[in-house]
Amino acid sequence: MVDATDFLARAVLIGAGATIVMDIWGIVRTRVLGIPSLDYALVGRWLGHLASGCLCHDRIAASPPVAGERAIGWAAHYLIGVGLAGVLLAIVGLDWVRQPTIAPALLVGIGSVAAPFLVMQPAMGAGLAASRTPRPWASRLQSLVTHAVFGVGLYAAGLLAHLFLNP
Repeated sequence: MVDATDFLARAVLIGAGATIVMDIWGIVRTRVLGIPSLDYALVGRWLGHLASGCLCHDRIAASPPVAGERAIGWAAHYLIGVGLAGVLLAIVGLDWVRQPTIAPALLVGIGSVAAPFLVMQPAMGAGLAASRTPRPWASRLQSLVTHAVFGVGLYAAGLLAHLFLNP
């Protein structure tokens, strides 16, 4: 039987660690390649508008700001990372932390790109899989690479969880 506290502790450490890796990639990508990262305040704005029943926006940046949107967006970003780590652990089991392998972590990371492609981008006005952006294929590739980096982060954080939590 899996201890819920044990599961949650590992999901939090692995998910937060993977999200940090993803954020570092965003900083590097911006500084080296000049490609801006997602503004998480806009994610918070979208989530804030959900509370009033507004799911879809023509352009989220043109929608009225929501109080605390930056904090909401960043909190959601990390909670989603923790949730995805939970999905990984639910699929492969806590034994994965004893000997993390990259394949399941990459599969979850790359598979998680479905959320922005199918939900967030359309709801925020960018269209299905960024189809309404100026360079859809470039946006898609950036999303795919970023989520693959998240998958690498899941693996790296799994290695750290093994060292620090001694499963």
